Amino acid sequence: MPAHKDAFGAPRSLLILGGTSGIALATARRLIARGARTVWLAGRPSPELERAAGHLRGLGADTFTVAFDALDPESHDSALGKVFVEGDIDLVLLAFGVLGDQATDERDPVAAARVAQTNYTGAVSAGLVCARALQEQGHGSLVVLSSVAGERARRKDFIYGSSKAGLDTFAQGLGDALYGTGVHVMVVRPAPLGGPGTAARDQGPLTTTPEEVATAIELGLRRRSEVVWVPGALRLVMSALRHLPRVLFRRLPL
Repeated sequence: MPAHKDAFGAPRSLLILGGTSGIALATARRLIARGARTVWLAGRPSPELERAAGHLRGLGADTFTVAFDALDPESHDSALGKVFVEGDIDLVLLAFGVLGDQATDERDPVAAARVAQTNYTGAVSAGLVCARALQEQGHGSLVVLSSVAGERARRKDFIYGSSKAGLDTFAQGLGDALYGTGVHVMVVRPAPLGGPGTAARDQGPLTTTPEEVATAIELGLRRRSEVVWVPGALRLVMSALRHLPRVLFRRLPL
């Protein structure tokens, strides 16, 4: 039975891939306050995943968990397919990913490959499974959490950044492929998260919080945006940095 939407098109049913993500949970809280009533949290079974589900149930949403492992693409079709069998999904939020440890990963190719497999190949598999299901039901949005780190390689996190660059390009192409089908794809490029618990040296004017990203996601859904930057000023900053000669870019304290 098709999921009901209110007059503003706010999603009533959510599937979150990466069910313990701070950004994803902030988004779920915001959308529950706007009328979302069914939430599926997909992730590796853990007490943290169950706590997240319990928290959302406390906000009034029927919340379920589903076992999902980004590193096991062979299982994605069956694991995520069972969610869509239960009813239409208005919004899929692809929010899983790992930062890795750049210094360690440079010395450990296996660890570096795991970052790429999680952030890119796992997302490609899961994204295609969900896109097909959304297309079959004839409506819905797929929101993909990219990162400003994918806009240009930086010495401090180029392994992570390269995986996000691949994800970003994939999501844009998927959006073009689904254009006109009733399925909306939105890429979200947030700045690094700041706020409590973040080292002072990592704080800055272009950091963000899960709540700010959640607000931007909701606004982007209402506008049917294809790309959302958080904060919005990042669009101009990265436009300049993207075209800066490498000899100068290397000297920046990034």
